[in-house]
Amino acid sequence: MNEAVVIFCACRDVEEARRIARDLVESRLAACVNLLPLVESIYRWQNQIETAQEALLVIKTMRDRFPDLQQRIIQLHSYETPEIIAVSVEAGLEKYLVWIREST
Repeated sequence: MNEAVVIFCACRDVEEARRIARDLVESRLAACVNLLPLVESIYRWQNQIETAQEALLVIKTMRDRFPDLQQRIIQLHSYETPEIIAVSVEAGLEKYLVWIREST
């Protein structure tokens, strides 16, 4: 059995986030994507401290779908270096984890 992962991906704005989220679910690369419409990010880019208002995706999928999901985000995303960070799910409601597996 493959293990579930949660992926974080910050997007330029809500429209981009919504487009990526829908594509990932429609293509069965993700079971569910939560869209947090407004997060403030403070980060270093090209040796400068930057601040940006972004939309954050919280993506639920299985580890074996990650390579294809990552490539799809890279294709759809407007950033040169998009945030794509996967975190293993240590535990969860088994029925929900089965649903993730079946949905992807």
